[in-house]
Amino acid sequence: MFTPKYPPQDTAPIPTAPAPTTYSPTAYVPAPAPVSNRPAVQLTAGSTLALVAGGSAAVLVVGTVLVSMLLAVAVTAASVAVCAVTLRSILKSDRR
Repeated sequence: MFTPKYPPQDTAPIPTAPAPTTYSPTAYVPAPAPVSNRPAVQLTAGSTLALVAGGSAAVLVVGTVLVSMLLAVAVTAASVAVCAVTLRSILKSDRR
């Protein structure tokens, strides 16, 4: 009942290693890299300013969201602490 049950033995044949071949440095020649017809991206002063403004706006929005979440956690913790103190005082006065 408590003896382990092993899976049946694998009956697949053992693979054999292929015969070694001689090395030839010209056997594999990589293809040349494709040449792109697109021009390189050039940043003008206006586009750089737009990128900086967009990045700053994104950082400010993410920071605002994170600070508001932290504030929500702090307010919740404070209210739980006030509830705990109130319940403790109610239960303490009830014992007297």
